Amino acid sequence: MNLLLVEDDAMLAEAICDGARQLGWQVEHARSAEAARACMEGHAFAAVLLDIGLPGESGLAWLRWLRRSHDPVPVLLITARAQLSSRIRGLDEGADDYLVKPFDLDELNARLRALVRRSQGSFAPVLCCGPVCLDPHRRQVTRHGVPVPLSLYEYRLLLALLQNPGRVLARDTLERHVYGNDLRVESNTVAVFVHQLRRKLGDGIVVTQHGLGYRLGDVP
Repeated sequence: MNLLLVEDDAMLAEAICDGARQLGWQVEHARSAEAARACMEGHAFAAVLLDIGLPGESGLAWLRWLRRSHDPVPVLLITARAQLSSRIRGLDEGADDYLVKPFDLDELNARLRALVRRSQGSFAPVLCCGPVCLDPHRRQVTRHGVPVPLSLYEYRLLLALLQNPGRVLARDTLERHVYGNDLRVESNTVAVFVHQLRRKLGDGIVVTQHGLGYRLGDVP
């Protein structure tokens, strides 16, 4: 299973990465919130291990961005013992659990696996349109059973359309699905992502309703 570790302490991160890999996790490490955003682009992680006290943008701010982006990946916070208020805020922002430093690697592994098990029971079923299927649990898209790599934004756009079959979604509605509350959006970005989806999944997957928006295609 893939794990994203967001931790700026190099020694602690190295120890966690080494231990987690010995326990069977494939670990990607980000040292800042900005690097963690880049890691989420096009990747499917089973869980995120997130330090609250990051330099620059805090771990809580990154978590807020993640949840506003409608990403349900389980998040386990790493906190200092004195950060009770931060732990409470983190749970309110959408974290699933927390560990207090220092912690045992076996406990870390047990908590991560528990989060993944719980999340597997809460994910929506696979969504399909003709030969195109999206598995929300694995965050994987396939066409005729063959995996198709999508960027994070392409994935979110396709997910919004699949969750609303038969409905025409306006551009600003799709922008909210893709970017959350991030207002730094250029006017043609949805059209660009639609073009990319058609190129990767076939012309019929997204239909343009001129002057109204986009809807899922009637793919047999």
